[in-house]
Amino acid sequence: MRRTFGQLTLADGLVAQRSGALDGIAKLVDWAALETLMSSIQAAPVGRPGYGPLVLLRCLLLQQWYGLSDPGLEEALVDRLSFRRFVGLSLSDCVPDHSTLSRFRQVLVQQRLGERLLGEVNRQLDRKGLMLKRGTLVDASLVAANARRPRSGEPREELSDPDAAWNAMPEKPHYGYKAHVAVDEGSGLVRQAILTPGNVSDRTPAPQLIQGDEQAFYGDKGYDGWWLSARLAERGIADGIMRANYRQRRLSREDRARNRAIAKVRCQVERTFAILKQWYGFTRVRYRSLARNALQLQLLCTALNLRRGLVLTA
Repeated sequence: MRRTFGQLTLADGLVAQRSGALDGIAKLVDWAALETLMSSIQAAPVGRPGYGPLVLLRCLLLQQWYGLSDPGLEEALVDRLSFRRFVGLSLSDCVPDHSTLSRFRQVLVQQRLGERLLGEVNRQLDRKGLMLKRGTLVDASLVAANARRPRSGEPREELSDPDAAWNAMPEKPHYGYKAHVAVDEGSGLVRQAILTPGNVSDRTPAPQLIQGDEQAFYGDKGYDGWWLSARLAERGIADGIMRANYRQRRLSREDRARNRAIAKVRCQVERTFAILKQWYGFTRVRYRSLARNALQLQLLCTALNLRRGLVLTA
């Protein structure tokens, strides 16, 4: 059973006269298509009527934009009229509590819906002509774990977060995860996002970040490798990966000039990480497993793209 929402009163109509960014985002995409993706999420056959998955998905998006915990989001839904209007609750409707939000998030993890939801939003933004596909900008950034650092020699099964790991750079030790993103050149929209433990090389998920319809693929020196360049050549995609300076293969003057030219294009991806970390607080993951934190990254990128899409259509 599910609750029925949207029975607006006169008070709701008066409040709705004031529009804002959330109202613009609500009109930006076809939410019914997102609801269809979540059609496999079944309501409980017994007990009180539950909330529809679209209501709860919009709640989780609010959580990403405003950096709220589950209890904080519950309280904000009670107090903020714009939040109620965005998720589709009238002034008289009860708001989902923090345990409901947590259970819904776990269902999204179990059914691996995070990447599919991001893909559907991107498909709709692409149909609006917002995805330029001139090039794909890739990069990775370390994100701290939401757990204490392991002690020396501590067994893996006793770790607070066994999925987190130390990065591979001893001169700059970091314990946590690594976010890998592919950003559309020009629009700044995130086309794909992958989360790995912190010790995974930037090159490992790089083939998965190739979209296939871009004109060029840009990356820093950490992505330099003949196998990746060969794969780009096979797919007819221009190689925009900066060349590393190896002892067996020193950079020529032409290589250095090429790197400088690529850096001017590739640097746009840094803005995406700046938004995720400075605006959305993604300097530390929120949960203690790779699957749950990967969903958070997918939701963050979905929220970022919706905000960016609103700006691009203004």
